[in-house]
Amino acid sequence: MRSPIDYDAVAALANQPLDWRFKGLPAEWWGATPAQIRERLPELFGAGVVGPVCVLHASALTHNLVTMARWCRRRGVELAPHGKTHMAPQLLARQFDAGATAVTVATVGQVRVLRAFGVRDVLLANQVVDAAGVAWLSRELDADPDFRVVCWVDSVRGVELMSTALTGSERPLDVCVEVGMAGGRTGCRTADEVDAVARAVVASAQLRLVGVAGYEAARGHDVTAEALAAVTGYLTDMRAAVVRLAGAFETDDVLVTAGGSTYFDRVADVLTGDWPAGQAVRTVVRSGCYLTHDDGLYERTSPLRDAGAGGLIPAMSVWAQVLSHPEAGLALVGMGRRDVSFDQGLPVPKTLRGGHVTKLNDQHAYLALGEVEVRVGDWLRFGVSHPCTTFDKWPMIPVVDDDNRVVDLIRTFF
Repeated sequence: MRSPIDYDAVAALANQPLDWRFKGLPAEWWGATPAQIRERLPELFGAGVVGPVCVLHASALTHNLVTMARWCRRRGVELAPHGKTHMAPQLLARQFDAGATAVTVATVGQVRVLRAFGVRDVLLANQVVDAAGVAWLSRELDADPDFRVVCWVDSVRGVELMSTALTGSERPLDVCVEVGMAGGRTGCRTADEVDAVARAVVASAQLRLVGVAGYEAARGHDVTAEALAAVTGYLTDMRAAVVRLAGAFETDDVLVTAGGSTYFDRVADVLTGDWPAGQAVRTVVRSGCYLTHDDGLYERTSPLRDAGAGGLIPAMSVWAQVLSHPEAGLALVGMGRRDVSFDQGLPVPKTLRGGHVTKLNDQHAYLALGEVEVRVGDWLRFGVSHPCTTFDKWPMIPVVDDDNRVVDLIRTFF
């Protein structure tokens, strides 16, 4: 049986020399390989990092991998983590080692990155409508019998476009009909639309209907009773679609998949358990942000947000220096929109009690100090809110131990 990822290709990343392309890293590391840096165990700041610098915390990563794997086993679901969170083959390899059965992506371009590292089980959580992208997927499927990709479809037109682009393919492309929600993102809005798309897929020789997909956080991440009831209602509609389409699926192993990083507990509640006799269903959650968790959005909304009860721990930080203290109560920090996420909340000071970030420019953070004092030149650590849009700003990220020694370097491919 083939490995879920090409571990040799992943390991080879440690032998590629560092250079000027990797912001934040010490110039003294240029010409050395990540493997050589790991052997030295340099202390992060003693090595000469140039701020700002994003880091991952080794112990927290390990804790989160174990915690999520345990939760999935207990709830009877599989995990296909969203690879677009980090686009880092080294981290994905660890997720596979912890039990992930596939990886989720959003674009054909992201599939191409993963295929360069031998990944063979992919959920492409979108309807692919460009002929070039579908044709490339077809060539990959025809060339590698162990490669499996599942795409979404939410319209008869999408079925037609994909079928046309697949003309002449040796293998059909597996698809899930996507159930949407009013006011949400993609997906069929009514049961009749779901059924019509399913019929179109079954009628196509180029496609194969293998399941039902959805995204329950398409309207936000509220965890109020009203929002949770709406999520449960949506997932109930997904379950009903699986039951209703039982006779149409072209596989004995039906896939039902949902679950971002806020409501995956609700997914397990609704989409597992007793299915009709004779219907074998695999429930797959797709959370990506569990790996690093955060100090903002998911610290407020994740089902595993209670670290004190063994839940997830923030594993990503951005360090930056105080550049200016121009007036009482205000400091400017050398970290901005080019360095840290801001789409789901501003960075959170971790080494400065009482301070908070009020806004970001491209390269500056406005830090309200309150009663706290800082000095120009001080290094400050910040937690992030929404790790996806911090990862994509850093092509190389040091992993540090609890003493801030660099134990690894993670390469991202955005």
